[in-house]
Amino acid sequence: MQAPLINQTYAQLPAVLHALAELKPVAAPKLLIGNSTLAQHMGIDPSWLESDEAAQLLSGNQSAAHGSPLAMAYAGHQFGGFNPSLGDGRAMLLGDVVLADGTTRELHLKGSGRTQFSRGADGRATVSAMLREYIISEAMAALGVPTTRSLAVMATGERVWRQKPEQGAVLTRVAKSHVRVGTFQYLAARHDVETIRTLMNHEIARHMPGVTTAQDFLATAISRQAKLIAMWMSFGFIHGVMNTDNMQIAGETIDYGPCAFMDGFDPQKVFSSIDENGRYAFDKQPMIGLWNLTRLAECLLPVLDDDKTYAIKIAETELQNYMPQFEAAFEQRMLAKLGIDDLSQTDFIATTLQHMANARADFTLFFMGLTRGENVEKFFMSKLAHDEWDQQWNTLKSAKANELMKHHNPVYIARNHRVAEALAAAELGDLAPFHRLLNAVQSPFTEQQGFKDLEAAPLPQEEVLQTFCGT
Repeated sequence: MQAPLINQTYAQLPAVLHALAELKPVAAPKLLIGNSTLAQHMGIDPSWLESDEAAQLLSGNQSAAHGSPLAMAYAGHQFGGFNPSLGDGRAMLLGDVVLADGTTRELHLKGSGRTQFSRGADGRATVSAMLREYIISEAMAALGVPTTRSLAVMATGERVWRQKPEQGAVLTRVAKSHVRVGTFQYLAARHDVETIRTLMNHEIARHMPGVTTAQDFLATAISRQAKLIAMWMSFGFIHGVMNTDNMQIAGETIDYGPCAFMDGFDPQKVFSSIDENGRYAFDKQPMIGLWNLTRLAECLLPVLDDDKTYAIKIAETELQNYMPQFEAAFEQRMLAKLGIDDLSQTDFIATTLQHMANARADFTLFFMGLTRGENVEKFFMSKLAHDEWDQQWNTLKSAKANELMKHHNPVYIARNHRVAEALAAAELGDLAPFHRLLNAVQSPFTEQQGFKDLEAAPLPQEEVLQTFCGT
């Protein structure tokens, strides 16, 4: 069995960025689910995931051979309020693995116990929260959205107390990097310019080939986030908690808490029950992305140029590129969902979304209906509204409309109510509904026999009305 060779290279960065994470062994680690496809991609024998060695390592019961686990330090704006010292309060970085193509992936345990950043919390996680991250991150990966991945979920054999006692679990998250906007904020709050430069160069060396300057680094981070958020929104996805400690520099979706794919289209839809002011609503995501990147740019001012005034001009120049990049990426994807290859027809996107909002049309079923050639009149407020829209659509459609739509309109998404059902069953020890849903969302663009119910929008009584971070 090929076990991963894990090296703790983050420990080579200045000590201000991390703290040793003391192992907090769990009673009875047991594999709930392992990601064979991801393991193979990482050069790990999938059968290793079922070994006792994997159970001990991926539950946080023992260290990797080449370095002790670390808790990463970072700060963050949480719902707009700045906390200068957050960090991994229930997680630890095991280290990184070098893939066959020479790139690296970090292994990070969630739910592995208290660290010096726990701030009074127990440092643990529940089976339902970790399985939720597993299935949604895998659904995003299958849609082609840059994302952190999930290698395994280990049950701990212990109870975790939240609103009620629940079974505990540890998730192994795989990411290009766990460095966030908040990591740079942590250093900026301490006026540690030299470590800002060191951390920036670390990220450039690992994830930004061809980048040589701080300006290019900022430009790359901006471009990646603009395109990432455009992809989210083209699938009706709402992250839910776009705090600066939840925005990864390498450009992957990270930290799946109260996130979800929309059912009925509502531009102001919020999926975090604690987001009372709608800061992270669906239609606010582009501007929040820019707001977060502006915080990153502020941190980078000392390394952009010694002259602060000139550094601000550099930052402003790069930040001005964000919205055009977002709009171009979003418009291209939305036109493709409509089967239109004429990129000048952006007004039709707004027209379509307005009709969808008026009727609260199911986001995924509307576009799937178009792809299948179905009559979508039921998604409009009236027959007249549909007929006018349909006439315009038929004039704008490409000759390759069907091919475009099939590649951009999923049949299956990880619908919130289906995820909730699967997790409720898993809490009772039945993983069959979870695996069934996982099988569907891992092939989102391919219709499969026996999965018709997984396409359906929730009935009113099935809607999930409260979503929390799962901590």
